Amino acid sequence: MAADNQPLDDAAVWKMALSEYFIRYLQLRDELSAHDLTKLRSIPTKTRSFENGQTIIAAGEEPEESCLVLRGMAGRLHVLPGRAGQRVISALHVPGDFMDLHGFVLSKVEESIVAFGTTEVEFVDHAHLDDVTKNHPHLTRLLWMTTAIDAAIHRQWLVAANALRSSAHLAHLLCEIYTRLAAVGVARDHRMTLPLLQRELACILGYSSIHINRAVRDLRDRKLLRWSGTEVELLDWPELVRLARFDPGYLDLERKRR
Repeated sequence: MAADNQPLDDAAVWKMALSEYFIRYLQLRDELSAHDLTKLRSIPTKTRSFENGQTIIAAGEEPEESCLVLRGMAGRLHVLPGRAGQRVISALHVPGDFMDLHGFVLSKVEESIVAFGTTEVEFVDHAHLDDVTKNHPHLTRLLWMTTAIDAAIHRQWLVAANALRSSAHLAHLLCEIYTRLAAVGVARDHRMTLPLLQRELACILGYSSIHINRAVRDLRDRKLLRWSGTEVELLDWPELVRLARFDPGYLDLERKRR
């Protein structure tokens, strides 16, 4: 369901090509043939913009489309029952990410997807994904790969949560987000736009806003980052990586024929 229960088609813009960010996401990890590119660029999509905090996909829906990020950032949001609406963010999605491919094979989605900052999203009808899985085995494997990478990121978040203290834990998240953004050309020179408030960081890392504030201050005091509004500059990348024990291998950025 689109945000504010408005029909998607009322505000959607049709086009005939999957996001070039998604194509770049795939090309980082595998070779795409001319046939693959032709197929990807022939899939009709529709785009819609969401403002900060709006729901892109609501928990409990039985979606007939899957969606990916074109611009901005989105997250998977869980609201825990019986805990006064306590929120947990279990994943972040950046341009090029298919956010809910699991909704193509599951009967319904168990978490909401919400926008962080102004976010532009591209929707693909499941009928077109069904055609890909029936007639394009190489692209099918690549779609499977994207869900495997999502799972690897989730596992790494669990490892970081158990192995790292607050400053190092935050540093790991920043290293990961920058690496993912830079890989598709959305960030460079160790600068990035990060539309996350302290309360969202608290929902991701499992800390209070006070602990997040202290972690940010600690990284600033170490001269590892500069953070102003939504703009983040990573001042000492090698030291930040060392502190976070960050190894990007789980992001599977090495090209390999699948």
